[in-house]
Amino acid sequence: MPRRSILSAAERESLLALPDSKDDLIRHYTFNDTDLSIIRQRRGPANRLGFAVQLCYLRFPGVILGVDELPFPPLLKLVADQLKVGVESWNEYGQREQTRREHLSELQTVFGFRPFTMSHYRQAVQMLTELAMQTDKGIVLASALIGHLRRQSVILPALNAVERASAEAITRANRRIYDALAEPLADAHRRRLDDLLKRRDNGKTTWLAWLRQSPAKPNSRHMLEHIERLKAWQALDLPTGIERLVHQNRLLKIAREGGQMTPADLAKFEPQRRYATLVALATEGMATVTDEIIDLHDRILGKLFNAAKNKHQQQFQASGKAINAKVRLYGRIGQALIDAKQSGRDAFAAIEAVMSWDSFAESVTEAQKLAQPDDFDFLHRIGESYATLRRYAPEFLAVLKLRAAPAAKNVLDAIEVLRGMNTDNARKLPADAPTGFIKPRWQKLVMTDAGIDRRYYELCALSELKNSLRSGDIWVQGSRQFKDFEDYLVPPEKFTSLKQSSELPLAVATDCEQYLHERLTLLEAQLATVNRMAAANDLPDAIITESGLKITPLDAAVPDTAQALIDQTAMVLPHVKITELLLEVDEWTGFTRHFTHLKSGDLAKDKNLLLTTILADAINLGLTKMAESCPGTTYAKLAWLQAWHTRDETYSTALAELVNAQFRHPFAGHWGDGTTSSSDGQNFRTASKAKSTGHINPKYGSSPGRTFYTHISDQYAPFHTKVVNVGLRDSTYVLDGLLYHESDLRIEEHYTDTAGFTDHVFALMHLLGFRFAPRIRDLGDTKLYIPKGDAAYDALKPMIGGTLNIKHVRAHWDEILRLAALLQS
Repeated sequence: MPRRSILSAAERESLLALPDSKDDLIRHYTFNDTDLSIIRQRRGPANRLGFAVQLCYLRFPGVILGVDELPFPPLLKLVADQLKVGVESWNEYGQREQTRREHLSELQTVFGFRPFTMSHYRQAVQMLTELAMQTDKGIVLASALIGHLRRQSVILPALNAVERASAEAITRANRRIYDALAEPLADAHRRRLDDLLKRRDNGKTTWLAWLRQSPAKPNSRHMLEHIERLKAWQALDLPTGIERLVHQNRLLKIAREGGQMTPADLAKFEPQRRYATLVALATEGMATVTDEIIDLHDRILGKLFNAAKNKHQQQFQASGKAINAKVRLYGRIGQALIDAKQSGRDAFAAIEAVMSWDSFAESVTEAQKLAQPDDFDFLHRIGESYATLRRYAPEFLAVLKLRAAPAAKNVLDAIEVLRGMNTDNARKLPADAPTGFIKPRWQKLVMTDAGIDRRYYELCALSELKNSLRSGDIWVQGSRQFKDFEDYLVPPEKFTSLKQSSELPLAVATDCEQYLHERLTLLEAQLATVNRMAAANDLPDAIITESGLKITPLDAAVPDTAQALIDQTAMVLPHVKITELLLEVDEWTGFTRHFTHLKSGDLAKDKNLLLTTILADAINLGLTKMAESCPGTTYAKLAWLQAWHTRDETYSTALAELVNAQFRHPFAGHWGDGTTSSSDGQNFRTASKAKSTGHINPKYGSSPGRTFYTHISDQYAPFHTKVVNVGLRDSTYVLDGLLYHESDLRIEEHYTDTAGFTDHVFALMHLLGFRFAPRIRDLGDTKLYIPKGDAAYDALKPMIGGTLNIKHVRAHWDEILRLAALLQS
């Protein structure tokens, strides 16, 4: 039977912790009339109090109070108050051990409590094995077992028995998972998987190590190399759907564990575990490489567009002197023509008075060369980079398994045409090549007098493919980030069941007509109120005129006079070493206990070394420089700790521990109650090896970088941080922090700047139960859309853009709810 510990000391303590809040004490330990009637049958205050306290402990947390154990004081007082006896009566209870035994026996008989037996143990292992197929977290399994036993009125055994049952369930689940992934494999599959552990022809790395490498730079050479990696993964030809045979959480966990091991370590595994681990690595690796290839294409196109735009601007700037000379020349010619008409002189003579006719004709030719397209667009310069895309485009289109929604069918049809041309080495597009995907901006370049331009047709198709992948109209089989949008949503059958049973985790009425009635009634009332106030010029800090909305600028949130106090307070704070601060905060909160070993779940043996690794991440120093800065520390030690103990999930739980500690501190209440928050992004430039992986956003200059998007509570606690690409709008990640943080904060209202606002976020915030208060730039340009009807809002007319399309909402109501339910779950 498994012997390893799967619970930390803190987790063991939390499993049997008594409620500490008044509301929870009342919920768990309030007696009904039947309870009181049975309790009052005991003789004397001491026996009644003792009998009642034992009943409370059996109900929650579900244990027998020890002979020498004192009751939890708040619980004892609550029980004594209900029985109208003094708490001191407890001191007289149980002087005869037989009394306790008799009471315990009677409690089991009257209230149906049962002792934990071997039969319960076997049932527990069987039940937990099913749960362990989804997660191998010991605390989750132990909590599930304890909750199950409480519901069955089974007295909890010692925690060692709970831990043993959970560990045995994990072991059984692991075997079942290994079998599920390994048994569908044929001998050919197993040989190909074993070959991954062998060295490549160059002898420097194994095939597995090479396949798991990320691309170095966004260029065609590295793109082609990465495409070869995807082809190698695909050549394994694993059974279709093998990744769906086990829960995604377990598959990812096995892949992570395998990724931290050397090929030599993997080769030592017993066959079932080895093949299961390699299958997990293959499925996750294939998805990762697919996503990285699409990301490379996105970044290469972005670079080419930026280069074309910059070249366009540079050429225009370089032509500035010549353009100015031409403008001045034609100004003189124009004035000469005006004077000639007024005086009745010959126009040609007027021109030749300024310059000779031959010079004039030559200047017209020069002006035509200087002229830019009517729309001053740089798109025509993309054609100069066609050769760069052609180096990888045929392989790129051939290796991806693309599927499309109806909205992007024309794009996929164009891709199929290009695939066929690449296969046949054809140069000329077929006469029936699809053109419905070509946007007006590309139209003049693609559709020429001589027919369809192959070069711009392919460039346009690749650009629209990028856009369709971003929007989700085209998805890629085998991808993780660009998979079918339907796969993300709650399955239709489950959604229907949840909706019918009113169990959708949403904050609004799920009946469409009820929802629309409530919201439209409120909207019409608010529109009438604002219209009345606007007409009377009573809007606070705003007026609406014929030209639109005008808002009075806000005063600074912090007055200038407060700065002196801020500076004075800062001078009082002591200067402490960051290392000492980390150790002290860990003594208060114990946050380092969350950095557990990926495989065993054990805590790090050297806390100082763990904190050194965390600090290297925190200040972006890197492990090499950190090892050089700390005597007695080596890169190998730090790298091992980072690989096995620091992960996204360990950082998230540790951050939640720190946020919760501050949230519970009484002083934090001076800043806020923890129900409001804000979020914003901060850009950091990338350097060294990370430079090639960063994205470029012109807002932050021409250097690549990453954005740290952080949610902060009104108590100044950063409860969620996500590293994102700088090219994406902040609003993409606003909901992540509100829904997926792990702290005890209960956010009700959220603030962002303009980058965090879109109509989609506004809508989803309401469906998910949050109030949204973005700071919107150029709010006066925003239009209101009102319900259809007879109501007139004359004072708001400058801001009204049209009427609401309620029919569209009704038609897609279930899809809206499915999306919101997905995010909440």
